[in-house]
Amino acid sequence: MIDWQNGQPFSRRFGDIYFSRDSGLAEKRHVFLQGNHLSGRFASLATGDAFAIGETGFGTGLSFLCAWQLFDEIASSRASLDFFSVENYPLAERELADALALWPELRRYADDLIARWPRRVPGWNRWSFGHGRVRLTLAIGDVAETLSEIHNGIDAWFLDGFSPARNPEMWTQPVFEHIVQASRPGATFATYTCAGRVRHGLEQAGFQVSKWPGFGRKREMLRGSLPGSPLMQSTRSSPATAVVIGGGVAGCAVASALALRGTSVTLIEHAPALAAAASGNSHGILHARLSAGLNLLQRFVLASYGHALALLDQRLPIDGIVRAECGELQLAFSAEESKRIDKLAALRWPPHILQYVDAAEASSLAGIELAYGGLWFPVGGWVAPARFCAELAASPAITKRTGHRVESLTVANAGWRVEGKDQRGQTWSHETQLVVACTGYQVKSFAPLADLPLTPVRGQITLVPATPYSENLRAIVCAGGYLAPSVAGMHVIGATHGFNDEAIDLRAADHVENLSRLREISPALASAMNIDSLDIGRLGGRAAVRASVPGAMPLVGESLPGLYTSLGHGTRGLITAGLSGELIAAAACGQLPPLPASVVNALSPARKLIGRMRS
Repeated sequence: MIDWQNGQPFSRRFGDIYFSRDSGLAEKRHVFLQGNHLSGRFASLATGDAFAIGETGFGTGLSFLCAWQLFDEIASSRASLDFFSVENYPLAERELADALALWPELRRYADDLIARWPRRVPGWNRWSFGHGRVRLTLAIGDVAETLSEIHNGIDAWFLDGFSPARNPEMWTQPVFEHIVQASRPGATFATYTCAGRVRHGLEQAGFQVSKWPGFGRKREMLRGSLPGSPLMQSTRSSPATAVVIGGGVAGCAVASALALRGTSVTLIEHAPALAAAASGNSHGILHARLSAGLNLLQRFVLASYGHALALLDQRLPIDGIVRAECGELQLAFSAEESKRIDKLAALRWPPHILQYVDAAEASSLAGIELAYGGLWFPVGGWVAPARFCAELAASPAITKRTGHRVESLTVANAGWRVEGKDQRGQTWSHETQLVVACTGYQVKSFAPLADLPLTPVRGQITLVPATPYSENLRAIVCAGGYLAPSVAGMHVIGATHGFNDEAIDLRAADHVENLSRLREISPALASAMNIDSLDIGRLGGRAAVRASVPGAMPLVGESLPGLYTSLGHGTRGLITAGLSGELIAAAACGQLPPLPASVVNALSPARKLIGRMRS
């Protein structure tokens, strides 16, 4: 919580100021930018280089904005900046906006940060700025736990986080050792404090530490470096070329993330258009089903949810045609669901992510009578996947090849050779540095990936005409299935799950199954929609086949050198595909990953391939 003292923000929790009363902006530039020699280091970056800054204590985000502004002014237009920061007590939206309003010279940068801020989730957040040139990874959580998940990626550190006397958890020996573990050789640090125990702790961890003139009334500060050249930069550049196989949301997201990094991408889709298979429904819901344990899968889903919302903000308007932010209700309709929801509700959640509501509140939010309460996700909604794919693939760096079927992947001198036939039966071939397979379960037809543990799962949705009562539905409501508000006079109900079923014919039995779930959601609505009298044979809908992985953790990352996958997203693809694309692009370009190392390892398809081959 922020208090204001003499027009300056003050932390009530730590009893300390956020920045110098003399000039917070000048202080940040002196301590962190000059203390880490960033002007010269940014100016020396070559095309394709990525520089990474780590920070302890995001606070108001002022240090991030200062670094971004300097990078924008000095660095090569083809270089990029990763800024990683950890914060256990993020400010509320209004607090952040009020604090940054003190610095009008940073307004164009601050406005972009403020726009992303409502999308923050507990855990890791990855947001892109400046047309993808600047990436912020904000980890909301404990500093020591968070820093233990980074390995060898940071070039310069901003050690902030209030006074060591007032916030000792930020200045412990384990934190200093994690900082060294997370650093590249030659990494530097700067901090406003000159406390003896801080200096001793950093030296013990491995830094060479010296004193430097402090800012304003502060006589001295600390700065230092690890052994190696302090001007050392990343030498791994973005791949010049990539082929992405599969034109659904997963493939388009990867293609977009690579294109933003300067890679020339060929996007190959066997159907005549993008988003023709599992991503082909007219509308798809953003459904983040969480559990209280927050295991590795749950941490991935939560991070993906926040990333997807921010990505959609950049790509699609909230207009009720291609995208809606109507909210989502997850109902406690069974004993099992009640248990899950009660456990989640007992945790401390930001209200902009989820809230517990009783049946009366749920009914009011939904606009129809509901028999159960549950979890309310106020920013949940739906999106038109085909339009989303089109926006992601719109970059001039992406060449789209629809109607092209891939038949083989083989190692080549340049990296990989991709061969197949077009819709006229003509043979084609591409040699490329990088291949990313996003084809669903069909990827098993490629010899290098044949052992991936993927299972086809057929799903069918049902379209039901709206009635005067059902038109009152304002939110997505989920029980055993889901029901979405009407669009163009039709509701979507879904979806069935049929394992090891690859057929896409519409089935009356699946319509009946979907309609039965409507009774779980709202008996009153089922009655008002006269579902017992509907002509099942004339109902519209769509069937598609997705890929499932044991344990439900997708297969995202490098499987063999230069060969990556983004597979097994199941029903979560609209949420998880975007962050998966960002993870793959960051890995391929030698940049800071958007997820904790433990989650990255759990997603790795290479681990699954090795495990299958050994068994």
